[in-house]
Amino acid sequence: MRIALIATPYPLEEAPSPPLGLAYAAAACEAAGATVRIFDFIVSKYSADKLEAILDSFRPDVVGAGSVTMNQRQAERIIKDAKRIMPSVITLMGGPHVSFDIEGTFRSCPELDIIVKGEGEQTLQELIPALEDRGAWHGIRGIAFRSDRDIVVTGPRELIHDLDSLPLPARHLLPVSRYLALGYPVSIITSRGCPNKCIFCLGRRMVGFKGRFRNPGLVVDEIEHILSLGFTRINVADDLFTANKARVRELCDEIKRRGVKFGWSAFARVNTVDLETLKIMRETGCDCVSFGIESGNPEMLKRIRKGITLEQARNAVTWCKEADIMPHASFMVGLPGETKETLHQTQAFADELSIAYGYHFFSPFPGTTVREELEAYDIKILTDDWSRYDANSPVVQTSGLSPEDMTAFVAVYDEFNAQIWEETERNVRMGTCTDREYLLVEGNRKLKLVYRVLSEDLIEESTCPKQDGSDPVELLSASVARRTSTDPVFTHKVLKDFSDAGYLRYTLRDGQYHYYWTHNKAIDTLPVSS
Repeated sequence: MRIALIATPYPLEEAPSPPLGLAYAAAACEAAGATVRIFDFIVSKYSADKLEAILDSFRPDVVGAGSVTMNQRQAERIIKDAKRIMPSVITLMGGPHVSFDIEGTFRSCPELDIIVKGEGEQTLQELIPALEDRGAWHGIRGIAFRSDRDIVVTGPRELIHDLDSLPLPARHLLPVSRYLALGYPVSIITSRGCPNKCIFCLGRRMVGFKGRFRNPGLVVDEIEHILSLGFTRINVADDLFTANKARVRELCDEIKRRGVKFGWSAFARVNTVDLETLKIMRETGCDCVSFGIESGNPEMLKRIRKGITLEQARNAVTWCKEADIMPHASFMVGLPGETKETLHQTQAFADELSIAYGYHFFSPFPGTTVREELEAYDIKILTDDWSRYDANSPVVQTSGLSPEDMTAFVAVYDEFNAQIWEETERNVRMGTCTDREYLLVEGNRKLKLVYRVLSEDLIEESTCPKQDGSDPVELLSASVARRTSTDPVFTHKVLKDFSDAGYLRYTLRDGQYHYYWTHNKAIDTLPVSS
């Protein structure tokens, strides 16, 4: 059985890390005896022609696409393209969106054969050996599929009690060098489960309300493997990392015992941290904790069942600062019952905290309490265009707040930040900047270039004729600078750094240099050809 798993594209501006869910799915498929490849279009350009070349070369029996709500339509497009190119291929999808929009997904994508619902690793291990026997699908829990014109939804599968029984994510199948060039942290999980009941979240329904924890030793084994790939930062993506303080201490003790050095961040709730725990986290390299505070209005927090208080938020921020950890807060705009007054209260509270924070427009995803109990809340959904569910524009309104009101509110925040950024850029141009300002501007400049290089396949689509005495990377840099209208000296510096690090290589064929990204710097030993 040959399985092609597709990492569906979404904007690089959304700060993607290597797709963790897809890597777990790939590992489960490998454990079931399949030959698996991941084709990652998050960090490369997608086209139907490119997919066709991939499928013609690999000849898979199965094509699976991963997605979240905001790139669901992109995933469906890939499934449609795959079925057109190889009509006999079995197509599947998994993840939170399709788990709670089964009928809608099959309706909009009739080319899809199977949906894997909820937590999918054990389902895949049972499904893969039975894929060629459609009659057996009825007996596999945790899937939905087409049977003639009907949609069959099998019974729910129990959650995986022993997370340590799962194979580690198949990161060896990912284009690691591209992600190293992009520079974002790698995500891991140390637990699954969330006891909270926020009306806008799917965590509880996807992974259950009871925490299930991985062995700290195995977590640090995975951390060491990630660091061996060349990454230096890790983000702990647990729904609630600090749910069990004793376990946080165990994990940090294991990191210290092994002497593992790396920078890391985590998500937490303001009512699950204390000064002692934060100091322990800081001792092992944690330098940032993100809190979802959502609103500065106490009644709003009760309405959305957040289960926190503003005083708890104040305490969490104070403790982070005392522990030398940068606190970050996220707030939502357009929550049920939102008014101009509640937004002003949120802004006042954000200002009071005096920390980095951001606004996200409220998006009622399929499967959330608020969407399934819409009549109980002061909210009106304006669109089911999933591509707009990226939290960057309003998709709802309330009786007291229009989409225009929400946009205008966030625009003030955006304008304030834009003015600060303009001043920072001006300081760099004038040579009056601080070291931090210089690094921020240069980092942003580099990121924009790397976005273009990755999303437009500028490396693999570049060929340069050999010139005596010329450096192949300098020739590539000149070509990329022309295509991106960037400074040639700066472009050469960035690409030379990537070449020196082993992310970029080239070969010489018929008098032309051909360039490519290495797949995985830690295991790719192909020599540079000249």
